[in-house]
Amino acid sequence: MTQALPAPGLLLPGFAPREPGLETFRVRPGAVTAVRLDGGDRLDVIDPHGRQNAELTVVDADGGAGAALGTRADAPARVLGGLPRVAEDPEQRGAAAVLAFLVGRGIDPQRAGAVRLFGAWSPAGSRQGFTADRACTALVAAPAVPMRVDDVSANPPSELLLEVRRATIRPGYEPQLPEPLADPVLDLRIDAATARGYEVRAGQYIQVIDAQGRQCSDFLAFNARRLQDGVERGLDATTTRSLMGNAYPRPGLFGTFFDQDAQPLVEIVRDTVGRHDSFGLACNARYYEDLGYPGHPNCTDNFNSRLARYRVAPREGWPALNLFYNTMFDDDHLYVFDEPWSRPGDYVLMRAMTDLVCASSACPDDVDPSNAWTPTDVHIRVYDSKRTFSMAVAHRVTPDAEMTLSQETGFAPRTRALTRQLTEYRGYWLPTRYDNHGPEQEYWACRERAAVMDLTPLRKFEVLGPDAEALLQATLTRNIRKLSPGQVVYSAMCNETGGMIDDCTVFRLGEDNFRFVGGDEYDGSWLREQAARFGLERVWVKHSTDQLHNLAVQGPASRDLLAGIIWTPPTQPAFADLAWFRFAIGRLGDRKGIPLLVSRTGYSGELGYEIWVHPRHAPALWDAVWEAGLPHGLSPLGLDALDMLRIEAGLVFAGYEFCDQTDPLEAGIGFTVPLKTKEDDFVGREALLARKASPQRTLVGLELEGNEPARHGDPVHAGRSQIGVVTSGTRSPILRKNIALCRIAVQYAEPGTAVAIGKLDGHRKRIAARVVNFPFYDPDKTRPRS
Repeated sequence: MTQALPAPGLLLPGFAPREPGLETFRVRPGAVTAVRLDGGDRLDVIDPHGRQNAELTVVDADGGAGAALGTRADAPARVLGGLPRVAEDPEQRGAAAVLAFLVGRGIDPQRAGAVRLFGAWSPAGSRQGFTADRACTALVAAPAVPMRVDDVSANPPSELLLEVRRATIRPGYEPQLPEPLADPVLDLRIDAATARGYEVRAGQYIQVIDAQGRQCSDFLAFNARRLQDGVERGLDATTTRSLMGNAYPRPGLFGTFFDQDAQPLVEIVRDTVGRHDSFGLACNARYYEDLGYPGHPNCTDNFNSRLARYRVAPREGWPALNLFYNTMFDDDHLYVFDEPWSRPGDYVLMRAMTDLVCASSACPDDVDPSNAWTPTDVHIRVYDSKRTFSMAVAHRVTPDAEMTLSQETGFAPRTRALTRQLTEYRGYWLPTRYDNHGPEQEYWACRERAAVMDLTPLRKFEVLGPDAEALLQATLTRNIRKLSPGQVVYSAMCNETGGMIDDCTVFRLGEDNFRFVGGDEYDGSWLREQAARFGLERVWVKHSTDQLHNLAVQGPASRDLLAGIIWTPPTQPAFADLAWFRFAIGRLGDRKGIPLLVSRTGYSGELGYEIWVHPRHAPALWDAVWEAGLPHGLSPLGLDALDMLRIEAGLVFAGYEFCDQTDPLEAGIGFTVPLKTKEDDFVGREALLARKASPQRTLVGLELEGNEPARHGDPVHAGRSQIGVVTSGTRSPILRKNIALCRIAVQYAEPGTAVAIGKLDGHRKRIAARVVNFPFYDPDKTRPRS
């Protein structure tokens, strides 16, 4: 199975409309989006993933429920009817705005009508178009009903897309600013090649917005109270890097910027770009003069003029937090830069930790790629300290996709009560370790008793329809046709070269109903692309991560712990009889309890289970597990302890043991590729046959001498030549030695082979090691099978 590559060209996703006059909007499940239309404008409502109803309500310019789109309401507008309740939440600014719009036009949202679009079986990509014959407002809603965990044919709600083609095309293209996060107390524009100074009070939030994309904005902040005493204390990058351990602060535990006296000035709350600079000076006259541009406008001179009224002494070059500036150090340790990663509307949100005098610039650099050769505007908004905003970074599934912000899992009310040690992991905040426990204690609890962990960031997709089996058979390495309802299988998913896109587990819920569980949001996009490529029109791939949050309960006491709180009906296996890689649908406590799915799966190398519930039931599930676990010595488990467990068990991790340059054979999971017994073709099969016939690398275990551990990326040598690389390493508490997983040339893969792990430059310091079989712990997997 091969496919043609796209035509070559310069791709700049996110920076220009696909066609003149085209505007796109998103309708989140359970939400409503309002779009103003003029006569002649065309509105297309699209169901990108299929099987998602839409409600269209049209309001004419005079306030009547209009026929400007040639429609007639045929059903109640259920989503609009719920707006009064939703709008009570101060964070739901969009809902409040739509409600105010309706009320202002004398429309009772609870009596409003709508046109129902699409149906329970609408194909992915379905669209319906309407042309406005006069000015109106179209309100499009995506009704959402929570997915039932105990319904094997459940259809999770999904988003809608809106395309508006304007009859009158505006000259040029200027992206619209994102809506304010709240009512701003300060809202100011910084014109291209200029700077502005402003004051911010302690606790207030500063939002720096890249208005048109790929534009740097240098940021300065001074302790206002010290300035009044004649003492300048501003952002100090060296102090900050030393205290935070990062090139620049990021949202989370290490997100504070300090001054020279190690006093905190600002905390990074949100970052939708993830690429900035704290090493270089703001551009200055000397920089341009050395390039042959004397007299060129520069950020330093702009800052000096704006800060003079605050009695800040001028400088020849200002050390700043250079937001959106894309810098790096190359392999020769040269400080280099390129075009910014920021898109139109991207922003950084900071919280002032004391009263501040601030200055922000719209960098004037037009002689190199710093601002993509064309300086543009920057926008500043300041919000009141009484507001609260979630800590978040942004993720995009594909370069041109809408961003999504980090979120809490349904279990966060319980996990946050036990620890402040949290990290952003694949779009969610998860504990790295628990206060008053720690990785070693959590590890031993899992090995000897039981441990509970939040694994919600696993990505779930419902694969539904008559072509569901055919799609998974054509895209996964395992033989899905052999999978029975109630069974789970672990598989790899490869591209045409045999490189791994992801590893996954697949649950068969019914004849035409599967649940795909992987680690990457892109998995769903890939599956949809392949369905279209193979012409499989009767399959739907629906994202269900936000409908299914899950706990892992692992350890030798996990069965006894859960046996008293999980009930299964006679049509399902009894919990105590659940076999390895099988699942059952049941309830928490008894037949009247919370619906759940429990699978005998895990990532620890121990007997264990995973329990899946709707997020609104997550706290109740945690409480029940926690109470039942107290007599068994249950402990919470963070990411640090999980890494120790999975390395001992020889379990692979994306970005470490595999990537799209690594095939399953090299990643140590060749058992997922039954090339002899799976006769059906699948993506990557031909490449894997060739790779298996002529292997170059394989995954092995290493045991190290001494007490210094190996780290991901350490080179592995035989003499001077590098013959492998460490993919993961840890100190094994139960084996009392340092161990590592290593991808190595097949010529050195024989157990007992002596190798050396390079430190420093790979040659100046070496750690002796020898090749061993893996898994290191319980190689026959008797414990998870027990």
